[in-house]
Amino acid sequence: MPPVHTPSSPISHIEISITDQTLVLVDSGGRALARYRISTALNGPGERNASGCTPRGEHYVRAMIGRGLPLNTVFIARRPTGERYSPELAAAHPDRDWILSRILWLCGREWGRNRGLGVDTFRRFIYIHGTPDTEPMGVARSHGCIRMRNQDVADLFERVAPGTRVLIL
Repeated sequence: MPPVHTPSSPISHIEISITDQTLVLVDSGGRALARYRISTALNGPGERNASGCTPRGEHYVRAMIGRGLPLNTVFIARRPTGERYSPELAAAHPDRDWILSRILWLCGREWGRNRGLGVDTFRRFIYIHGTPDTEPMGVARSHGCIRMRNQDVADLFERVAPGTRVLIL
């Protein structure tokens, strides 16, 4: 596994393109260290509470949840349920919005845009998280979060740290 990001490592930021449905891990020289296909909000970009949209602008990783847990661990309200995602579990719970493997909980940095009353990314529970591998990437389908393949979110999780800058464009 790649080393955990430390202040001396070359990670600069995460750049998310809603248009391209990609997440790029960028080093301090502006070079792409990794590129992943993602899925953002079906409702498109937007910052308002209860909009179901993916918020834009400058953010940071406020909390990281799931270190050391197996891939496909199921989370509800940021807590592991003890379940592992499977087609049988999905069939038993067809209405769940699956949050799997790892959670990188985002917080906005721009007051009035993605932080504060009516637009707060953190209070909207916007995450970068794993989703069932059967879900398409490159297609906007989420409820506002940034969905990734489970292996990809686990890889990203090991390469960044709380405080990592996240730009959503």
